[in-house]
Amino acid sequence: MTDDRRLSVCLSFDFDATSVWISSTDNLAMISRGEFGAVAVPRLLDLLRRREALATFFIPGHTALAYPDLVRAIDASGHEIGHHGWVHENPAELDRRAETEVFRRGLGALAEVAGVTPTGFRSPAGDYSENTIEILLEHGFRYDSTFSGSDFHPYYVRRGDKVSKTEAYEFGEPCELVEMPISWMLDDFPLFEFEVGWSYSQHPPSHVREIWQKEFDWAYENEAGGAVTIIMHPQVIGRGSRLTMLDELIQYMASHQGVVFESLGAYQERWRAANPLAEYRRRGSIHAPLRGSG
Repeated sequence: MTDDRRLSVCLSFDFDATSVWISSTDNLAMISRGEFGAVAVPRLLDLLRRREALATFFIPGHTALAYPDLVRAIDASGHEIGHHGWVHENPAELDRRAETEVFRRGLGALAEVAGVTPTGFRSPAGDYSENTIEILLEHGFRYDSTFSGSDFHPYYVRRGDKVSKTEAYEFGEPCELVEMPISWMLDDFPLFEFEVGWSYSQHPPSHVREIWQKEFDWAYENEAGGAVTIIMHPQVIGRGSRLTMLDELIQYMASHQGVVFESLGAYQERWRAANPLAEYRRRGSIHAPLRGSG
């Protein structure tokens, strides 16, 4: 992507609040972990304001209705709001009708609370059903940030892939949906939080900073024009020691010439303009070269 920017940093926050726990338990003590997200959001907004950094907040509809003032504050601060389901449900566990229903319910809550119509989506469980791509396209979404087929450069999502344990993988056709790829190593939850059966790590902030900073350093030196996407959760990153680490890391990244902090939506629109879908299809994706391409 031709631009005077050397590297973009896309800070993203999944403001799940209690929804991430309610989707799997009725235990009030466990659910209370999500309430800390509401404590942390004002801290994050203050940090981002001080560092003049724009970010993207993916918000479930359930969270929007529970904390409308915070959602409106996020929007009023100039940050992008993305769609993150209704109550952090897993799309892969729903049929087409149920998935569409909760998708629309989440959209409706964001519109009701903040008057926003998101163009970006991140699956609340990190999973997709066979219907998710079509649902996103039907609702006019421009990008997704759930897949991990690249690291610092977007690509167009394919639809129609055929997966088989006995036959060769068949790649589908790139569609209009841009993917802003993610990585679990750039996600605060598995590195910081304890959850029985899923994550037992509670690394010190210095360890997490080392991982994130080295990914940034490599991208800065080798992936000009790319974007480093970091996934955070207010209820995780908002603790004092972790928030201090994030502040220091943002200052470190900002000290590099040509680094900008922008929303996922803003970056993908520039990438899309520089990489029209028709041209992308003609030259073939680096992930799945089209038949007949070099």
